[in-house]
Amino acid sequence: MPDARAMNPVMLRLIVTRIAISLLTLWIVSVLVFGATELLPGDVAQAVLGQAATPEAVAGLRAALHLDQPGWLRYLIWLGGLLHGDPGRSLVNHLPVANLIGSRLPNSLLLAALTAAFSVPLALTLGITAAVKRGSLYDRITSLVTVGVVSVPEFLVATLAVLIFAVKLHWLPALSSIRDVHTIEQLFRSFAMPVVSLSFVVMAQMARMSRAALIGTLDSSYVEMARLKGARPVRIVLRHALPNALGPIVNAVALSLSFLLGGVIIIETIFNYPGLAKLMVDAVSTRDMPVVQACAMIFCAGYLLLTTLADIAAILSNPRLRYR
Repeated sequence: MPDARAMNPVMLRLIVTRIAISLLTLWIVSVLVFGATELLPGDVAQAVLGQAATPEAVAGLRAALHLDQPGWLRYLIWLGGLLHGDPGRSLVNHLPVANLIGSRLPNSLLLAALTAAFSVPLALTLGITAAVKRGSLYDRITSLVTVGVVSVPEFLVATLAVLIFAVKLHWLPALSSIRDVHTIEQLFRSFAMPVVSLSFVVMAQMARMSRAALIGTLDSSYVEMARLKGARPVRIVLRHALPNALGPIVNAVALSLSFLLGGVIIIETIFNYPGLAKLMVDAVSTRDMPVVQACAMIFCAGYLLLTTLADIAAILSNPRLRYR
């Protein structure tokens, strides 16, 4: 990675442009999220009050929720509150949405952190060793397994894990909870199946992208020169190839981890894990639109953050831009 002195105007302009595109994309996403939730069938006020509510009560709630105002004005009110950290109040339990998200977000971050801690080292090890042993039986088996794993959806992996380890073998609990986690053994039992199920596709994708990044570096001229000088294979990989492939590998890790955001929704629902995705799924079933909108924006912002970091890593690691 270049330091601040190596930053040139072309690289800086590309990074600023990428960040601006991400912010513009996030604004477009906010419009789509708000518009999609507004187009859902049914009356929110009627759903909250129930079928026995009087027309006067429904009209009063509609006025309190600004549902009697134009859509563009309601969007501006919602966006203004979102920018100030106030996404509104839940329509179901009347609690601030920020409080509901604050109680669930750490759980989802814990699940994501454990998944990253498990999948990243293992995926990088598989990708790097497969690149070093390119063309060998180990490389062919690793490539075949990763291609097969990428094609398997998370819900199928999670369902099979529950059937085998919870229903058939009774080794692990079918549901994941963090309330009674006080020891390492309890942590393992509670998170083993969610973490492995979530890591399945992510790890395979990361290993394939890391292998491709390192192979591109191993085929470079300076690595060939080090090989002709008699450098040992371990030194060639650790001192010449791997440092120069660090940027593309970081890019691969960030892009692969962005897939976690989609898998989390499935995994938290299957294992009844009390995270942000489960909160959003429950809010959809009860038509709690402020909660749905806020959760959707958090997931979209997280995805854009990871992909932006991946693009910035690719820009910073590009030698043609670095020394231009």
